[in-house]
Amino acid sequence: MEKFMYLFRGGVNHAHNAADSEAAAKNMQAWAAWMGDLAKKGIMVGADPLQPTGKVVTGTKKVVTDGPFAEVKEMVGGYLIVNAKDINEAVEFSKGCPIFAEDGNVEVRPIQKMEM
Repeated sequence: MEKFMYLFRGGVNHAHNAADSEAAAKNMQAWAAWMGDLAKKGIMVGADPLQPTGKVVTGTKKVVTDGPFAEVKEMVGGYLIVNAKDINEAVEFSKGCPIFAEDGNVEVRPIQKMEM
């Protein structure tokens, strides 16, 4: 098995505002059900939503700025790590994600194995 990371972008009901509306709360319930199913099957390794704020450290002088400054639809709202036999299987697992109901997207990336 290999590990893959899902990067979630877009959607209107993020974890940081889930309590703000009934629609957002229902969306979070859908996420919990989807992730719970992945965990029960032994597919999910770990996951966390990300706060909408942060800092960006750039260049050789390590300049610190507030960020991220991406458009909301491009900002990474969270990640999930899964086990799958290959990228095609990881993509299939991602298709159950509730973010698609909100016109969001899931970037599926293989995690590079590091030799120490």
